[in-house]
Amino acid sequence: MKLALSMAESTQGQTSPNPMVGAVVVKNGEIVGMGAHLKAGKGHAEVHAIKTAGDKAKGSDVYITLEPCSHYGKTPPCSRLLISSGVKRVHIATRDPNPLVAGRGIQQLRDAGIEVVVGELEEEARELNKHFFHFIQNGSPYVTLKTAVTLDGKTASASGDSKWITSEASRTDVHYDRHRHDAILVGVNTVIQDNPHLTTRLPQGGKNPIRIILDTFLRTPIHSHVVEDLESRTIIFTGNSVNEEQKKPFIDRGCEIISLTEEKIGIHTVLKELGTRNIVSLYVEGGSAIHSAFLKNKAFQELIMYMSPKLVGGNTALPSFGGEGFPTIAEGLEMEIATVDRVGEDIKIVALPKSEPM
Repeated sequence: MKLALSMAESTQGQTSPNPMVGAVVVKNGEIVGMGAHLKAGKGHAEVHAIKTAGDKAKGSDVYITLEPCSHYGKTPPCSRLLISSGVKRVHIATRDPNPLVAGRGIQQLRDAGIEVVVGELEEEARELNKHFFHFIQNGSPYVTLKTAVTLDGKTASASGDSKWITSEASRTDVHYDRHRHDAILVGVNTVIQDNPHLTTRLPQGGKNPIRIILDTFLRTPIHSHVVEDLESRTIIFTGNSVNEEQKKPFIDRGCEIISLTEEKIGIHTVLKELGTRNIVSLYVEGGSAIHSAFLKNKAFQELIMYMSPKLVGGNTALPSFGGEGFPTIAEGLEMEIATVDRVGEDIKIVALPKSEPM
C-alpha cells in the first residue's frame, strides 16, 4: 500500500477533478502489476495495474489507495474489471466519498466473492486526497491561504514593498504548490501593484493554475500579464455595477468575467461558483485585504506561512491579515500547527483551523 500511495502521490497536479490513485498487484509475494491514474478521462490505476499483470492477476492480491469506481463515467467501472480478472483479495486504503461510489464498489466486490480489506494506511490516503474529499463533500474547492511574513509579522513595508520577503528556496516551494492546485486567487490590488503572471515556474515545468482575480469595479489593467499572456485561463469576479462595455475588452482577450448579483464580492459566493466549474483546490496568494476577507468568512481549510529572518517594523507596515479583525482575542479563529519545517533560510508553518470552516 505504501508503494501504491507513492505512485498516486507522483501524479499531483495531473488528475483533477479526479482523485490521485495508485494500485499494485501482488501474487505469490511478488509484484506483478502496478499503475496510477494519470489524467481525468484516462484509464484508472486499477486498469493500468491489471493490464500490466495480465494473466497473473488471477488469484492475486490488489492494493488500491481509493475504493474502485462502480459506475460508468468516462471509463468503465473498475470494480467489474477486478471481478472479471479473477483477483482473490482487494486491499483498499479508504472509501470513496463520491455518492456515485460510496461503498458500492466494495459491495460489488464482496457480492462477487472477493475478500475486501478496508482501512490500510487510511489516514495517509485521506491526507493525499484531502482536496478531493473536501470538494466532493462541500461542492466548493479546498482553500489554502499562503502568506510570507517577516519575523515581526509584516507582509509588506510601509511603502508597500514586498519583494522579496522570503528566500529563493521558499519561492520555489510556492511554485510546487501552484502546480498542485487547480486555481490561484489574488485581489485586483496585487495585479495593479505587482503585475504578476501567477504561473508555475519550475525547472522541470509544471501545470499553470487557473487565475482568479477578485475585482469589484473591474480595475484590472487591460495590458496586465494575467489578461494578455494567455499562459492560463483567467476568471475575473466583479460586483454588480460593471457593465457589458467594460467587460468586452477582457472577454475579447479570452478572460471570463463573472459579475455577481451583489454590490460587493462575497467570498462564499465565489467559492460556490468555482465549485460549479470543477475547481477542486484553490491557492490564495492575496494581500492583506484578501486574506482578511477569507479569515472573516472563515473560508479556508489550510494556512501556509513562510517566515523569513528579517525585521521591518513600522506601525503602517502591512500584516498578513488586515481589516478590522476579530474584536477580541477570544473570538479569534483557533488554529492547530500541523507542521513546522525549514525551507532555505526561512521557516514554513502549516496550520489548520481547529474546527474546519465551510
